[in-house]
Amino acid sequence: MVGYLIQRLLGVALTLLVAAALIFFLLDVLPGDPARFMLGINASDEALNALRQQLGLDQPALVRFGQWLMGLFTGDLGISASQRAPIAELVLERMQLSLPLAFGALVLSTLIGLPLGIFAAQNQGKIGDAGLMGLAQIGIAIPNFWFAMLLVVVFAVTLKWLPPGGFVPWAENPAAAFRALILPTIALALPQAAILARVMRTSLVDVARQDFIRTARAKGLSKNQALWRHGVRNALLPVMTIMGLQFAFLIAGTIIVENVFYLPGLGRLIFTAISARDLFVVRSALLVLVGLVVIIMFLVDLLYALVDPRLKKRAGN
Repeated sequence: MVGYLIQRLLGVALTLLVAAALIFFLLDVLPGDPARFMLGINASDEALNALRQQLGLDQPALVRFGQWLMGLFTGDLGISASQRAPIAELVLERMQLSLPLAFGALVLSTLIGLPLGIFAAQNQGKIGDAGLMGLAQIGIAIPNFWFAMLLVVVFAVTLKWLPPGGFVPWAENPAAAFRALILPTIALALPQAAILARVMRTSLVDVARQDFIRTARAKGLSKNQALWRHGVRNALLPVMTIMGLQFAFLIAGTIIVENVFYLPGLGRLIFTAISARDLFVVRSALLVLVGLVVIIMFLVDLLYALVDPRLKKRAGN
């Protein structure tokens, strides 16, 4: 197991390094001068050159990439060209909203999707199975932004149960902050729950046809008992992969949902930074998103090793 863990950690480190290089050099070739944006179009050449030197823009690309990597390790990500504030502080502040939103949506989609998928598999071919899978197909087809606007119209504008947008910092009013994230969380979670329900149902139906399930039935277990005791755990393997990929989608989906609900999260920070051509913020925030996704996939790999005994044996070898 130690060897498996070391191998996965090396893979995580290499993935983050490659991602950092791609993000930096792809953004570096884009047109636009951050120094001119900060000082305005009427700035003198002397002032522009002095600011470029201060920001390190006069250095070769490889040198700037190395300095950026060192800043990632020390927490110094530089200064935002558009907001004139430390990028690390901006990212950390926005993550206090985006991380609870993404994780809350992942938890909610799991709590809804997995039980529905198991119920559909237990009732394969019956009305409940057909009805749930039909609703799941509709849920998959609904765009997040349209569903988010529908939730605002129904629960904020018409019923006035929840706020239509905005966010109160957690430190000021935790209850208000929680209420502000309810509708965005639902908007992100329900379409993903539909995907999880279909994947779980398909996986469990496939497992139900395996020989070990037939053996359990032959020993006297009912169909549902055999599925719960022996089937669900094996059916979770492909589902965990989908959940890891869903987290990446949820993180990316916050860009749209945060703009619908006017939430000052990481997705909205990236959106505004792109609009302002603030590449310093864009590259650091993108790498943070990539890092979160890579860490989640690493945790999924560890769960694989815990759930699937074959991976444990392979790791021991």
